[in-house]
Amino acid sequence: MKPVIVVITALMLAANVQAVVLEAIGHATIHNNDVDSARQEARKAALRDLSLQYEARISSRDTMENGVVTESRLQVASLSRARSVEVIDEYRRGNLLRMTVRADMSESGSCSAGEASGLKKRVAVTGFPMVYPDQARIGGIDDAGEILPQLLQADLRDAGNLQVFGATTQRLFGDLLNAPTQQKFDNRLTNVVQVARELGVQFVVAGVIRDVAVSDPDAWGSSIIDRMQRGIGAVNQNRRFVADLMIYDGFSGSPVYQERFATEARWDAGPGSSDGFGSAGFQETGYGRAVGSLMRDMTAAVNDALACQPFITRVTRVDGNRVTLDSGATAGLRPGDELKLYRSNRFFDSPGATPELQDSRTTITLNNVHPDFSNGRIPVSGGQINIQRDDVAIVW
Repeated sequence: MKPVIVVITALMLAANVQAVVLEAIGHATIHNNDVDSARQEARKAALRDLSLQYEARISSRDTMENGVVTESRLQVASLSRARSVEVIDEYRRGNLLRMTVRADMSESGSCSAGEASGLKKRVAVTGFPMVYPDQARIGGIDDAGEILPQLLQADLRDAGNLQVFGATTQRLFGDLLNAPTQQKFDNRLTNVVQVARELGVQFVVAGVIRDVAVSDPDAWGSSIIDRMQRGIGAVNQNRRFVADLMIYDGFSGSPVYQERFATEARWDAGPGSSDGFGSAGFQETGYGRAVGSLMRDMTAAVNDALACQPFITRVTRVDGNRVTLDSGATAGLRPGDELKLYRSNRFFDSPGATPELQDSRTTITLNNVHPDFSNGRIPVSGGQINIQRDDVAIVW
């Protein structure tokens, strides 16, 4: 008879979705008088306890044969996130180190990005060119292709989850009508990788404004009758807004996210009251308010799409067992953080193709962190595992 597997899953919540402040104690043993390593282990143990205090998922797996339990496994997991971690007490007795930490705990969401969710990934926002610029003539919003990404860039900065770089004058697509389907022979999108490398970012946000046309062009005549009809609302004064938003991985050029955002609302700007996309007059219109709400959705979409992505940064220098990375304190990295190193392999028969990442099975531990770069040591010389410039370090 085949064994029967019974799986029971339970959920224990120590808090609501709102953040709460909790304390926990972690222990570690000091080996060879290495107090720093013991501190890291004690801190990790305390953070694990905090996570389980806040939210724990318990999964029980029993295997039964002929009505008898032959194997039983219990797994405990947590999807919580710790912020503002503070060490409030440390005590050493012999080779035993005890550390008490305090942190703001909240749900981390449905993704399993782990430690990467606490780091700020670098993102460049490029221009959103208009497919049909003539549609912007009414209301003088022909600057939408540059102003929209600037506003998106500002909203992303205000959210505080990402490091945002502006490149709103750059266009990724030559063929706007068919964007983003135009690709090179090697299946990479036009110049995503080049833009990402020049700006030193992990992701590139791009877009295309496809429609800003008024619903009834005949309603916008200049005659007295036309103005009277608009004044009494006898004609259709609605205006459409349709834009495609795309996010690309800067290391490979591969698409990470794509969605079309659309809305329609009344364009009720008086003559000369709107002096550009995003201006005060524009924002006072029903159309401007609808577009503003849509842009908040776009900001949330970018944050949500990248929240579950790993944190990746380039290796800029290798000197023996000392490795320098292209990210630092502004990304949230701190001394003692550990990142996994991956070799970026390219092949002579396809020089322009996406590099393949190969796990070096080596971890770098940071000991010096500067605002825009950091360095640390690996257990062996970089030459032994073939780690070199342009390889990558990843936090999952």
